Amino acid sequence: MMRSLWAAASGMKSQQTSVDTIANNLANVNTTAYKAQSTQFKTLLYQTLQATSTNAEGEAKPTSAQVGLGTRVASINSNFTQGAQLANDSNTAMCITGEGFFAVQDGEETHYTRNGNFTWAIDNTGAKVLTTAEGYKVLDQAGRPITLPATAGENGFTVNPDDASISYRNPDGTYTNTGQSIALYQFTNRVGLSKIGENLYDETVASGEPVSEWNTNGVIRSSVLQNYLEGSNVNVADEMVNLIISQRAYEMNSKAITTSDTMLEQANNLKR
Repeated sequence: MMRSLWAAASGMKSQQTSVDTIANNLANVNTTAYKAQSTQFKTLLYQTLQATSTNAEGEAKPTSAQVGLGTRVASINSNFTQGAQLANDSNTAMCITGEGFFAVQDGEETHYTRNGNFTWAIDNTGAKVLTTAEGYKVLDQAGRPITLPATAGENGFTVNPDDASISYRNPDGTYTNTGQSIALYQFTNRVGLSKIGENLYDETVASGEPVSEWNTNGVIRSSVLQNYLEGSNVNVADEMVNLIISQRAYEMNSKAITTSDTMLEQANNLKR
C-alpha cells in the first residue's frame, strides 16, 4: 500500500508543476514574443516483484513483474514557433521572422531576446541609443550599442529587412546609412536557453554558443520587420484543454491516496 501512496503523491506534485506552467502561459498570453512552455514527465524507478523465473526448472519468464514508483518532471520545454506579426505605430517596434534573436547589453553581460519593443534613450553625450523598455542596449554586428547622432532620426529612420542595416532620414528626404546593422544570432538548441525573466535568455552548455547570422555559412537568415511586434504563441484553447487534463490527473492521484488510506485502515482493523 505504501507504494501507491508515494506514487500518487509524486503524481500530484508533478501535475501541480504542470498547472503552474499552464498558468504562466495564460498569464503571458499578451506578452510580446513570449514562447509557450510545456511540462514533460518521466517515470521513476521500478521495483521487481518476482524473480526471472517462478518454476523449479529455472526457465525465464516471457514477461516481467515490475511495479512503477511514480513520476517526476523531466523538463519544461519552450515552444519556439513563430508568433503572430502585430502591426505597431512605433518606428522602433521590430519583429523577427525566422529563428534569430536580438542581442542586448546589460552592463558587462549580453543577453538574447525575441522582444523587439525598443525605444530611443539619450546617453551622456546626447546621442540616441536603441534600448529595450528596461534600458538594455541593443547591439549591432560589431557588438556595439546602436546609436544615432543627437540631431538624426527626427525625420524618421528605417531598418532594412534583409540585412537589418539602419538608415535615418534627412530633412531633404534623403537617407544616410549609419554603418550599423542589428545583430541577429541563432542557437543550435534553442530549447536549452536559460530564461532569466524580462523575456531575456542566456546561453548555456545545452543551447550551444550563439551563431551570428550575417557571417555564418549555411544559416538561414532571419528578417527584421519594422513597425511590427511578434505576439505570444500561446494558444488559449489548447492551454485550457491542458489545464482540464492536469486537473483531472491531480484529482485521480488524490483519489488514489484516499483509496490507499482506506485500504490500510481496513487492513489495520482486521486484528481487532
